[in-house]
Amino acid sequence: MSNKQAKEAEDPMGKATIAVEDLYHIQDTYFPTNPDDKISKLQKESDLALNLLDSVPQEQRKSPLQRATYEYLRGKILDVFPDYRKEAEDHLSKAVKLNPSLADAWLCLGNCIWKKGDLSSAKNCFTLALSKGPNKKILCQLSMLERRMAQGTENEAELVEESIQHAKEAITLDVKDGNSWYNLGNACLTSFFVTGAWDHSKLQQSSKAYQNAEKDDRMKSNPDLYFNCATVNKYLENYERALSGFEAAALKDPGLNATEKVQKMVNLLDKLENMLRGHARSKRLASLSSSLAAVNLNSSYKRATIDLLLDGLNKAVAVVGKVLFFIKHDDVAPLYYLLCDSNQICFILSVYGIHSDTIKEGDQLTLLEPYYRHFDFSWKEKGLTSKKIVNNFNLPICLPSIKELREVIIYAIKLSSILY
Repeated sequence: MSNKQAKEAEDPMGKATIAVEDLYHIQDTYFPTNPDDKISKLQKESDLALNLLDSVPQEQRKSPLQRATYEYLRGKILDVFPDYRKEAEDHLSKAVKLNPSLADAWLCLGNCIWKKGDLSSAKNCFTLALSKGPNKKILCQLSMLERRMAQGTENEAELVEESIQHAKEAITLDVKDGNSWYNLGNACLTSFFVTGAWDHSKLQQSSKAYQNAEKDDRMKSNPDLYFNCATVNKYLENYERALSGFEAAALKDPGLNATEKVQKMVNLLDKLENMLRGHARSKRLASLSSSLAAVNLNSSYKRATIDLLLDGLNKAVAVVGKVLFFIKHDDVAPLYYLLCDSNQICFILSVYGIHSDTIKEGDQLTLLEPYYRHFDFSWKEKGLTSKKIVNNFNLPICLPSIKELREVIIYAIKLSSILY
Protein backbone atom coordinates (compact mmCIF):
# COMPACT_ATOMS: atom_id res chain seq x y z
CA MET A 1 0.00 0.00 0.00
CA SER A 2 1.39 3.40 -0.98
CA ASN A 3 1.70 6.29 1.50
CA LYS A 4 -1.24 8.00 -0.20
CA GLN A 5 -3.43 4.89 0.13
CA ALA A 6 -2.37 4.42 3.75
CA LYS A 7 -3.33 8.00 4.51
CA GLU A 8 -6.66 7.60 2.75
CA ALA A 9 -7.41 4.45 4.75
CA GLU A 10 -7.02 6.37 8.01
CA ASP A 11 -9.98 8.73 7.50
CA PRO A 12 -13.64 7.87 6.75
CA MET A 13 -13.70 9.67 3.40
CA GLY A 14 -10.54 7.84 2.37
CA LYS A 15 -12.06 4.50 3.35
CA ALA A 16 -15.14 5.31 1.30
CA THR A 17 -12.96 6.23 -1.68
CA ILE A 18 -11.13 2.89 -1.50
CA ALA A 19 -14.47 1.07 -1.22
CA VAL A 20 -15.67 2.76 -4.42
CA GLU A 21 -12.49 1.72 -6.24
CA ASP A 22 -13.02 -1.87 -5.06
CA LEU A 23 -16.64 -1.70 -6.20
CA TYR A 24 -15.64 -0.72 -9.73
CA HIS A 25 -12.96 -3.38 -9.76
CA ILE A 26 -15.75 -5.93 -9.28
CA GLN A 27 -17.70 -4.31 -12.11
CA ASP A 28 -14.72 -4.64 -14.45
CA THR A 29 -13.47 -8.10 -13.52
CA TYR A 30 -16.33 -10.23 -12.14
CA PHE A 31 -18.19 -12.21 -14.82
CA PRO A 32 -20.18 -15.10 -13.31
CA THR A 33 -22.10 -17.59 -15.43
CA ASN A 34 -25.36 -16.08 -14.18
CA PRO A 35 -25.41 -12.28 -14.79
CA ASP A 36 -27.85 -11.86 -11.90
CA ASP A 37 -25.09 -12.98 -9.53
CA LYS A 38 -23.03 -9.98 -10.59
CA ILE A 39 -25.91 -7.59 -9.90
CA SER A 40 -26.39 -9.15 -6.47
CA LYS A 41 -22.69 -8.79 -5.66
CA LEU A 42 -22.64 -5.18 -6.85
CA GLN A 43 -25.72 -4.43 -4.75
CA LYS A 44 -24.12 -5.92 -1.65
CA GLU A 45 -20.82 -4.10 -2.12
CA SER A 46 -22.48 -0.81 -3.03
CA ASP A 47 -24.53 -0.96 0.19
CA LEU A 48 -21.31 -1.42 2.17
CA ALA A 49 -19.68 1.49 0.33
CA LEU A 50 -22.69 3.73 1.04
CA ASN A 51 -22.53 2.80 4.73
CA LEU A 52 -18.87 3.81 4.82
CA LEU A 53 -19.69 7.08 3.10
CA ASP A 54 -22.48 7.81 5.56
CA SER A 55 -20.04 7.26 8.41
CA VAL A 56 -18.11 10.38 7.33
CA PRO A 57 -18.70 12.93 10.16
CA GLN A 58 -20.84 15.95 9.32
CA GLU A 59 -17.96 18.30 10.07
CA GLN A 60 -16.04 16.68 7.18
CA ARG A 61 -18.89 17.43 4.76
CA LYS A 62 -19.37 21.13 5.41
CA SER A 63 -17.15 22.96 2.92
CA PRO A 64 -18.20 23.08 -0.75
CA LEU A 65 -15.18 20.98 -1.71
CA GLN A 66 -15.89 18.34 0.93
CA ARG A 67 -19.57 18.27 0.02
CA ALA A 68 -18.71 17.95 -3.68
CA THR A 69 -16.50 14.93 -2.98
CA TYR A 70 -19.23 13.36 -0.86
CA GLU A 71 -21.88 13.87 -3.57
CA TYR A 72 -19.51 12.59 -6.26
CA LEU A 73 -18.72 9.38 -4.38
CA ARG A 74 -22.38 8.77 -3.59
CA GLY A 75 -23.38 9.28 -7.22
CA LYS A 76 -20.58 7.04 -8.45
CA ILE A 77 -21.62 4.24 -6.10
CA LEU A 78 -25.21 4.43 -7.31
CA ASP A 79 -24.09 4.50 -10.95
CA VAL A 80 -22.17 1.22 -10.78
CA PHE A 81 -25.16 -0.70 -12.15
CA PRO A 82 -25.74 -1.09 -15.92
CA ASP A 83 -29.12 0.67 -15.86
CA TYR A 84 -29.71 4.43 -15.54
CA ARG A 85 -30.55 5.69 -12.04
CA LYS A 86 -31.85 9.22 -11.57
CA GLU A 87 -30.63 9.33 -7.99
CA ALA A 88 -27.07 8.83 -9.24
CA GLU A 89 -27.45 11.68 -11.73
CA ASP A 90 -28.85 13.99 -9.02
CA HIS A 91 -25.86 13.45 -6.73
CA LEU A 92 -23.34 13.82 -9.55
CA SER A 93 -25.03 17.01 -10.74
CA LYS A 94 -24.74 18.43 -7.22
CA ALA A 95 -21.04 17.50 -7.16
CA VAL A 96 -20.16 19.44 -10.34
CA LYS A 97 -22.20 22.44 -9.18
CA LEU A 98 -20.35 22.53 -5.88
CA ASN A 99 -16.97 22.00 -7.54
CA PRO A 100 -16.95 22.57 -11.33
CA SER A 101 -13.26 21.65 -11.41
CA LEU A 102 -13.91 18.06 -10.32
CA ALA A 103 -13.13 16.31 -13.63
CA ASP A 104 -13.89 12.81 -12.31
CA ALA A 105 -17.39 13.93 -11.37
CA TRP A 106 -17.96 15.31 -14.88
CA LEU A 107 -16.75 12.00 -16.30
CA CYS A 108 -19.06 9.98 -14.07
CA LEU A 109 -21.99 12.30 -14.79
CA GLY A 110 -21.41 11.87 -18.52
CA ASN A 111 -21.46 8.08 -18.16
CA CYS A 112 -24.66 8.27 -16.13
CA ILE A 113 -26.44 10.52 -18.66
CA TRP A 114 -25.22 8.27 -21.48
CA LYS A 115 -27.22 5.41 -19.93
CA LYS A 116 -30.30 7.63 -20.08
CA GLY A 117 -29.78 8.00 -23.84
CA ASP A 118 -28.98 11.72 -23.83
CA LEU A 119 -25.79 11.39 -25.87
CA SER A 120 -25.26 15.06 -26.68
CA SER A 121 -25.45 16.01 -22.97
CA ALA A 122 -23.08 13.18 -22.13
CA LYS A 123 -20.60 14.53 -24.69
CA ASN A 124 -20.89 18.00 -23.13
CA CYS A 125 -19.92 16.49 -19.78
CA PHE A 126 -16.86 14.78 -21.25
CA THR A 127 -15.85 17.97 -23.05
CA LEU A 128 -16.18 19.97 -19.83
CA ALA A 129 -14.13 17.32 -18.03
CA LEU A 130 -11.37 17.63 -20.63
CA SER A 131 -11.38 21.41 -20.22
CA LYS A 132 -9.97 20.83 -16.73
CA GLY A 133 -6.89 19.22 -18.26
CA PRO A 134 -5.85 16.26 -20.46
CA ASN A 135 -7.10 12.92 -19.11
CA LYS A 136 -6.74 9.51 -20.76
CA LYS A 137 -9.89 8.05 -19.16
CA ILE A 138 -12.04 10.94 -20.35
CA LEU A 139 -10.55 10.80 -23.85
CA CYS A 140 -11.34 7.08 -24.03
CA GLN A 141 -14.93 7.63 -22.92
CA LEU A 142 -15.34 10.46 -25.42
CA SER A 143 -13.94 8.19 -28.14
CA MET A 144 -16.44 5.47 -27.22
CA LEU A 145 -19.33 7.92 -27.13
CA GLU A 146 -18.44 9.32 -30.55
CA ARG A 147 -18.63 5.83 -32.03
CA ARG A 148 -22.04 5.40 -30.47
CA MET A 149 -23.22 8.79 -31.73
CA ALA A 150 -21.96 7.97 -35.23
CA GLN A 151 -24.28 5.00 -35.67
CA GLY A 152 -26.81 5.58 -38.44
CA THR A 153 -25.62 9.10 -39.31
CA GLU A 154 -24.71 10.34 -42.79
CA ASN A 155 -21.20 11.27 -41.66
CA GLU A 156 -20.62 8.07 -39.71
CA ALA A 157 -17.12 7.46 -41.07
CA GLU A 158 -16.06 11.02 -40.24
CA LEU A 159 -17.29 10.74 -36.65
CA VAL A 160 -15.54 7.40 -36.21
CA GLU A 161 -12.33 9.02 -37.45
CA GLU A 162 -12.74 11.64 -34.68
CA SER A 163 -13.11 8.75 -32.28
CA ILE A 164 -9.82 7.31 -33.52
CA GLN A 165 -8.05 10.65 -33.03
CA HIS A 166 -9.26 10.95 -29.42
CA ALA A 167 -8.17 7.35 -28.80
CA LYS A 168 -4.69 8.21 -30.09
CA GLU A 169 -4.59 11.31 -27.87
CA ALA A 170 -5.24 9.11 -24.84
CA ILE A 171 -2.30 6.88 -25.79
CA THR A 172 0.06 9.86 -26.07
CA LEU A 173 -0.71 10.61 -22.39
CA ASP A 174 0.30 7.10 -21.31
CA VAL A 175 1.73 4.81 -23.97
CA LYS A 176 1.67 1.84 -21.58
CA ASP A 177 -2.00 2.12 -20.63
CA GLY A 178 -3.74 -1.02 -21.88
CA ASN A 179 -7.24 0.43 -21.76
CA SER A 180 -6.26 3.25 -24.13
CA TRP A 181 -4.81 0.76 -26.60
CA TYR A 182 -7.91 -1.41 -26.26
CA ASN A 183 -10.09 1.60 -27.04
CA LEU A 184 -8.01 2.40 -30.13
CA GLY A 185 -8.38 -1.20 -31.28
CA ASN A 186 -12.15 -0.93 -30.95
CA ALA A 187 -12.18 2.36 -32.86
CA CYS A 188 -10.16 0.94 -35.76
CA LEU A 189 -12.37 -2.16 -35.88
CA THR A 190 -15.46 0.06 -36.03
CA SER A 191 -13.85 2.07 -38.82
CA PHE A 192 -13.28 -1.15 -40.78
CA PHE A 193 -17.03 -1.81 -40.81
CA VAL A 194 -18.33 1.72 -41.41
CA THR A 195 -15.96 2.28 -44.35
CA GLY A 196 -17.19 -0.79 -46.20
CA ALA A 197 -15.45 -3.75 -44.52
CA TRP A 198 -12.65 -3.90 -47.07
CA ASP A 199 -9.64 -1.99 -45.70
CA HIS A 200 -7.14 -4.56 -44.45
CA SER A 201 -5.03 -1.81 -42.87
CA LYS A 202 -7.84 -0.99 -40.41
CA LEU A 203 -7.87 -4.59 -39.25
CA GLN A 204 -4.09 -4.63 -38.95
CA GLN A 205 -4.13 -1.38 -36.94
CA SER A 206 -6.79 -2.83 -34.68
CA SER A 207 -4.82 -6.03 -34.19
CA LYS A 208 -1.65 -4.09 -33.30
CA ALA A 209 -3.55 -1.97 -30.78
CA TYR A 210 -5.02 -5.06 -29.12
CA GLN A 211 -1.56 -6.64 -28.92
CA ASN A 212 -0.30 -3.54 -27.11
CA ALA A 213 -3.30 -3.67 -24.78
CA GLU A 214 -2.45 -7.25 -23.84
CA LYS A 215 0.98 -6.11 -22.61
CA ASP A 216 -0.76 -4.36 -19.69
CA ASP A 217 -1.38 -6.94 -16.95
CA ARG A 218 -4.46 -5.02 -15.82
CA MET A 219 -6.17 -5.90 -19.09
CA LYS A 220 -5.87 -9.65 -18.61
CA SER A 221 -9.17 -9.63 -16.73
CA ASN A 222 -11.01 -7.96 -19.63
CA PRO A 223 -12.86 -10.66 -21.60
CA ASP A 224 -13.96 -8.18 -24.25
CA LEU A 225 -10.33 -7.57 -25.19
CA TYR A 226 -9.84 -11.25 -25.99
CA PHE A 227 -13.20 -11.44 -27.76
CA ASN A 228 -12.59 -8.38 -29.93
CA CYS A 229 -9.04 -9.40 -30.72
CA ALA A 230 -10.33 -12.83 -31.77
CA THR A 231 -12.91 -11.11 -33.97
CA VAL A 232 -10.17 -9.16 -35.76
CA ASN A 233 -8.13 -12.33 -36.25
CA LYS A 234 -11.19 -14.04 -37.69
CA TYR A 235 -11.58 -11.29 -40.31
CA LEU A 236 -7.84 -11.43 -40.99
CA GLU A 237 -8.31 -15.18 -41.48
CA ASN A 238 -5.91 -15.99 -38.64
CA TYR A 239 -8.23 -18.78 -37.59
CA GLU A 240 -6.01 -20.47 -35.01
CA ARG A 241 -5.50 -17.18 -33.13
CA ALA A 242 -9.20 -16.46 -33.39
CA LEU A 243 -10.13 -19.83 -31.90
CA SER A 244 -7.72 -19.44 -28.96
CA GLY A 245 -8.93 -15.86 -28.40
CA PHE A 246 -12.60 -16.84 -28.30
CA GLU A 247 -11.68 -19.69 -25.98
CA ALA A 248 -9.98 -17.26 -23.56
CA ALA A 249 -12.94 -14.87 -23.73
CA ALA A 250 -15.43 -17.64 -22.97
CA LEU A 251 -13.46 -18.79 -19.95
CA LYS A 252 -13.37 -15.25 -18.56
CA ASP A 253 -16.99 -14.36 -19.33
CA PRO A 254 -19.40 -17.21 -20.12
CA GLY A 255 -22.01 -14.59 -21.07
CA LEU A 256 -20.21 -13.73 -24.31
CA ASN A 257 -21.32 -15.56 -27.47
CA ALA A 258 -17.85 -16.98 -28.09
CA THR A 259 -19.17 -20.51 -28.59
CA GLU A 260 -21.40 -19.29 -31.40
CA LYS A 261 -18.44 -17.56 -33.07
CA VAL A 262 -16.37 -20.74 -32.89
CA GLN A 263 -19.21 -22.79 -34.30
CA LYS A 264 -19.54 -20.43 -37.29
CA MET A 265 -15.82 -20.45 -37.94
CA VAL A 266 -15.56 -24.22 -37.90
CA ASN A 267 -18.64 -24.48 -40.12
CA LEU A 268 -17.01 -22.07 -42.58
CA LEU A 269 -13.75 -24.04 -42.67
CA ASP A 270 -15.73 -27.23 -43.18
CA LYS A 271 -17.62 -25.61 -46.06
CA LEU A 272 -14.41 -24.39 -47.73
CA GLU A 273 -12.77 -27.78 -47.36
CA ASN A 274 -15.85 -29.60 -48.67
CA MET A 275 -16.04 -27.25 -51.65
CA LEU A 276 -12.45 -28.06 -52.59
CA ARG A 277 -12.97 -31.78 -52.08
CA GLY A 278 -16.20 -31.84 -54.04
CA HIS A 279 -14.86 -30.12 -57.14
CA ALA A 280 -11.19 -31.08 -57.24
CA ARG A 281 -11.89 -33.99 -59.61
CA SER A 282 -14.92 -32.61 -61.40
CA LYS A 283 -15.20 -33.59 -65.06
CA ARG A 284 -16.33 -30.02 -65.82
CA LEU A 285 -12.93 -28.55 -64.95
CA ALA A 286 -11.33 -29.34 -68.30
CA SER A 287 -13.96 -27.46 -70.29
CA LEU A 288 -14.19 -24.62 -67.78
CA SER A 289 -10.45 -23.98 -67.69
CA SER A 290 -9.76 -24.52 -71.40
CA SER A 291 -10.01 -20.82 -72.29
CA LEU A 292 -7.82 -19.54 -69.45
CA ALA A 293 -4.46 -20.21 -71.09
CA ALA A 294 -5.44 -17.95 -74.00
CA VAL A 295 -6.03 -14.88 -71.79
CA ASN A 296 -3.52 -12.16 -72.65
CA LEU A 297 -1.54 -10.63 -69.78
CA ASN A 298 0.32 -7.38 -69.44
CA SER A 299 4.01 -8.00 -70.10
CA SER A 300 4.79 -6.66 -66.60
CA TYR A 301 3.34 -9.84 -65.10
CA LYS A 302 4.53 -13.42 -65.24
CA ARG A 303 1.77 -16.00 -65.76
CA ALA A 304 1.53 -18.58 -62.98
CA THR A 305 -0.73 -21.30 -61.69
CA ILE A 306 -1.59 -22.10 -58.10
CA ASP A 307 1.07 -24.73 -57.63
CA LEU A 308 3.83 -22.25 -58.57
CA LEU A 309 2.98 -19.56 -56.04
CA LEU A 310 5.08 -18.81 -52.98
CA ASP A 311 3.73 -18.03 -49.51
CA GLY A 312 2.95 -14.33 -49.12
CA LEU A 313 2.80 -11.62 -51.76
CA ASN A 314 3.71 -12.81 -55.26
CA LYS A 315 5.05 -9.67 -56.95
CA ALA A 316 4.91 -9.28 -60.75
CA VAL A 317 2.87 -12.49 -60.94
CA ALA A 318 -0.65 -13.01 -62.29
CA VAL A 319 -3.00 -15.97 -62.02
CA VAL A 320 -5.97 -16.39 -64.34
CA GLY A 321 -8.92 -18.24 -62.86
CA LYS A 322 -12.51 -19.20 -63.59
CA VAL A 323 -15.17 -18.62 -60.92
CA LEU A 324 -17.02 -21.85 -60.15
CA PHE A 325 -19.10 -20.88 -57.10
CA PHE A 326 -19.78 -18.07 -54.67
CA ILE A 327 -19.53 -19.53 -51.16
CA LYS A 328 -22.14 -18.03 -48.88
CA HIS A 329 -21.46 -17.56 -45.17
CA ASP A 330 -22.67 -15.43 -42.27
CA ASP A 331 -20.03 -12.69 -42.04
CA VAL A 332 -19.76 -9.51 -44.11
CA ALA A 333 -16.10 -10.06 -45.00
CA PRO A 334 -14.28 -11.51 -46.71
CA LEU A 335 -16.23 -12.89 -49.65
CA TYR A 336 -15.24 -16.41 -50.67
CA TYR A 337 -15.25 -17.93 -54.16
CA LEU A 338 -14.24 -21.31 -55.51
CA LEU A 339 -12.05 -20.97 -58.61
CA CYS A 340 -9.96 -23.16 -60.87
CA ASP A 341 -6.82 -22.20 -62.78
CA SER A 342 -5.62 -23.23 -66.23
CA ASN A 343 -4.12 -26.43 -64.75
CA GLN A 344 -7.58 -27.39 -63.43
CA ILE A 345 -6.42 -26.84 -59.84
CA CYS A 346 -9.23 -25.63 -57.55
CA PHE A 347 -8.61 -22.98 -54.93
CA ILE A 348 -10.45 -20.57 -52.65
CA LEU A 349 -10.36 -16.85 -53.37
CA SER A 350 -11.10 -14.41 -50.56
CA VAL A 351 -11.87 -10.81 -51.48
CA TYR A 352 -12.35 -7.62 -49.45
CA GLY A 353 -14.04 -4.42 -50.53
CA ILE A 354 -16.61 -5.48 -53.13
CA HIS A 355 -20.33 -6.26 -53.17
CA SER A 356 -21.34 -9.89 -53.39
CA ASP A 357 -22.79 -9.40 -56.88
CA THR A 358 -19.57 -7.89 -58.33
CA ILE A 359 -18.08 -11.29 -59.15
CA LYS A 360 -20.37 -13.87 -60.71
CA GLU A 361 -20.13 -17.57 -61.38
CA GLY A 362 -18.51 -18.14 -64.76
CA ASP A 363 -16.44 -14.94 -64.63
CA GLN A 364 -12.82 -15.04 -65.72
CA LEU A 365 -10.56 -13.24 -63.22
CA THR A 366 -6.99 -12.07 -63.57
CA LEU A 367 -5.45 -11.94 -60.10
CA LEU A 368 -2.54 -9.52 -60.06
CA GLU A 369 0.15 -10.07 -57.43
CA PRO A 370 -2.00 -12.43 -55.37
CA TYR A 371 -1.28 -13.00 -51.69
CA TYR A 372 -0.92 -16.72 -51.13
CA ARG A 373 -1.76 -18.42 -47.82
CA HIS A 374 -1.58 -22.14 -47.23
CA PHE A 375 -3.56 -23.08 -44.15
CA ASP A 376 -2.16 -25.82 -41.99
CA PHE A 377 -3.93 -26.20 -38.66
CA SER A 378 -1.33 -27.89 -36.48
CA TRP A 379 -3.53 -28.10 -33.42
CA LYS A 380 -1.27 -30.32 -31.37
CA GLU A 381 1.80 -28.15 -31.93
CA LYS A 382 -0.13 -25.10 -30.78
CA GLY A 383 -1.60 -26.85 -27.75
CA LEU A 384 -5.10 -26.43 -29.18
CA THR A 385 -6.16 -29.98 -29.89
CA SER A 386 -9.52 -30.66 -31.51
CA LYS A 387 -10.61 -32.44 -28.35
CA LYS A 388 -9.72 -29.49 -26.14
CA ILE A 389 -11.64 -26.98 -28.24
CA VAL A 390 -14.68 -29.23 -28.61
CA ASN A 391 -14.77 -29.89 -24.87
CA ASN A 392 -14.39 -26.24 -23.89
CA PHE A 393 -17.16 -25.12 -26.22
CA ASN A 394 -19.35 -28.21 -26.01
CA LEU A 395 -19.49 -28.43 -29.79
CA PRO A 396 -21.07 -31.62 -31.17
CA ILE A 397 -18.58 -31.68 -34.06
CA CYS A 398 -15.04 -32.71 -34.96
CA LEU A 399 -12.62 -30.13 -36.30
CA PRO A 400 -10.96 -30.94 -39.63
CA SER A 401 -7.67 -32.78 -39.33
CA ILE A 402 -4.38 -31.41 -40.66
CA LYS A 403 -4.56 -33.79 -43.61
CA GLU A 404 -8.05 -32.67 -44.57
CA LEU A 405 -7.04 -29.00 -44.53
CA ARG A 406 -3.67 -29.27 -46.24
CA GLU A 407 -5.09 -28.14 -49.59
CA VAL A 408 -7.07 -25.15 -48.34
CA ILE A 409 -5.58 -22.14 -50.13
CA ILE A 410 -6.79 -18.60 -49.48
CA TYR A 411 -6.00 -15.43 -51.40
CA ALA A 412 -6.46 -11.98 -49.92
CA ILE A 413 -6.41 -9.43 -52.74
CA LYS A 414 -7.23 -5.76 -53.12
CA LEU A 415 -10.07 -4.60 -55.33
CA SER A 416 -7.61 -3.33 -57.97
CA SER A 417 -6.22 -6.83 -58.32
CA ILE A 418 -9.29 -8.08 -60.16
CA LEU A 419 -9.83 -5.13 -62.45
CA TYR A 420 -7.00 -5.83 -64.89
